[in-house]
Amino acid sequence: MKKINRNDLAQFGNLELLAKQVVEGFITGLHKSPFHGFSVEFAEHRLYNKGESTRHIDWKLFARTEKIFTKKYEEETNLRCQLVIDGSSSMYFPKDDNLNKYEFSILVAASLIELLKRQRDAVGVSIFEEKLSAHTSSKSSLAHHKYLYSLLEDRLHQYDEKNKTLTNTIQNLHDIAELCNKRSLIVIFTDLLDDPNKLDDLMGALQHMKHNKHEVLLFHVLQESKELNLEIGNRPFTFIDMETGEKMKLQPNSIKENYKKAIHKYFEEVRMRCVNYKIDFITADIDKGIESVLLSYLIKRQKLF
Repeated sequence: MKKINRNDLAQFGNLELLAKQVVEGFITGLHKSPFHGFSVEFAEHRLYNKGESTRHIDWKLFARTEKIFTKKYEEETNLRCQLVIDGSSSMYFPKDDNLNKYEFSILVAASLIELLKRQRDAVGVSIFEEKLSAHTSSKSSLAHHKYLYSLLEDRLHQYDEKNKTLTNTIQNLHDIAELCNKRSLIVIFTDLLDDPNKLDDLMGALQHMKHNKHEVLLFHVLQESKELNLEIGNRPFTFIDMETGEKMKLQPNSIKENYKKAIHKYFEEVRMRCVNYKIDFITADIDKGIESVLLSYLIKRQKLF
């Protein structure tokens, strides 16, 4: 699949159509890969397992195929999924022609809506900065899908230095834990650039979701080459905090090793705590495309059923 940049988003003009194109390419790739067994379309039946009740066997289908299938009912097949996007100013990095972290998350969310629609799953969207600025309940109607695409399109605006937004990830995740229906799959897109001293509080918010019977899929959205490995060249730079506007002049090579050691240690600590709490933690490098993110979602959904 061709890598999508900001010009593609602008020229395509319709997020829903672009999401459909992305998903069609993804499904085509699945069929050519070792993962071709994944179901990306809704199925009304599943193969009968020996020892199960024969009550729901579809005998008419058996007469046509000579294979025993049982009927799958809505409560057995449908999933409630809440897509949660961090919209704080740090998510607008990088400021080049490629998709920034926020645009990447928006496009992935739109593509997931398309996948969820094909599987007749219910989906909602939440976007947060300092406060929860958008939240919809999860529904599966076509009108609701149209509304979600429109909502995401309206949020596709460029970084504005004059209207910087901080983030309050912890409180927003607590709020979402309470607002979502019971037993939802909550899919979070965030760069995790919050106060590292509040890691315990962050994990407490994620545990709140687990306590409320939600499954959690946390995508750590970043540009690995620059944000983790500081691969930006060997000359003086002025680093600007996109949330506070604070500036600092540095020679990258003078801090590179210590920076890499510290930031890798922090994110590894987050990952390990997620593993301990049975939260799926997945790195989503914006330079590697969205296919791996979509595949991670399908793997998670497969495990839930």
